[in-house]
Amino acid sequence: MSVFAKTPIVFACGQLLDERCWEPQRAALADQRSLFVSDHRSDDTIAGMAQRLLASAPDQFLLVGHAMGGFIALEVMRQAPERVKALALLATLANADGPAQTERRLGYIRLVEEGRFEQVAEERIPMLLAPARRSDPVLTGQIRAMAQDTGAEIFLRQQRAIMSRIESRPSLDAITVPTLILWGDEDGITTMAQQQDMLGGISGARLEVLKGCGHLLTLEASNEVNGLLSAWMDGL
Repeated sequence: MSVFAKTPIVFACGQLLDERCWEPQRAALADQRSLFVSDHRSDDTIAGMAQRLLASAPDQFLLVGHAMGGFIALEVMRQAPERVKALALLATLANADGPAQTERRLGYIRLVEEGRFEQVAEERIPMLLAPARRSDPVLTGQIRAMAQDTGAEIFLRQQRAIMSRIESRPSLDAITVPTLILWGDEDGITTMAQQQDMLGGISGARLEVLKGCGHLLTLEASNEVNGLLSAWMDGL
């Protein structure tokens, strides 16, 4: 079967990240599928990001969302579920922010308003990577480069979008496509309980836990993620 005859993949990124967070997956899958990375830089609501994704995506596609990209993916599943043939949710969650998460995000906004945007990336590195990888110069360099290229203005848009997102747990039972959930057991942002929420809410979903991996699992455990995604999309 031609690469162009198979269902394409659309990737949705997390905040302060860009298409570089998918480089290992795109390299591994480019000879199997047409690949697209959605624009998550131009809107200040998750609904707007989902609408923009749908406007530029193929008629039908496999949807892979990481972190904030998972919020976008869940919104796509509300707006146009008939266009998505399968769903992969990586290092994300379905619930809205609680008080602690909101306060942390407000703290980031204050840093930006004080002209200390660079400090945001530095504070996030320990949350994005497993402890053993936090001094990895390649990974930390990639995070800093993506954050710098995102910039303060786009970061603030993304923060506003995340803070205003709706609670997705009530709509999980409407998802009927094959769904893969990937989570690193040293993720500093999402928890196992949040993965169990999605696993229990989406009929037939499958959870794979990556040992010794943090939040940025697409780069930290690229070979394992690539293998799991390849198996997930097999036959679709």
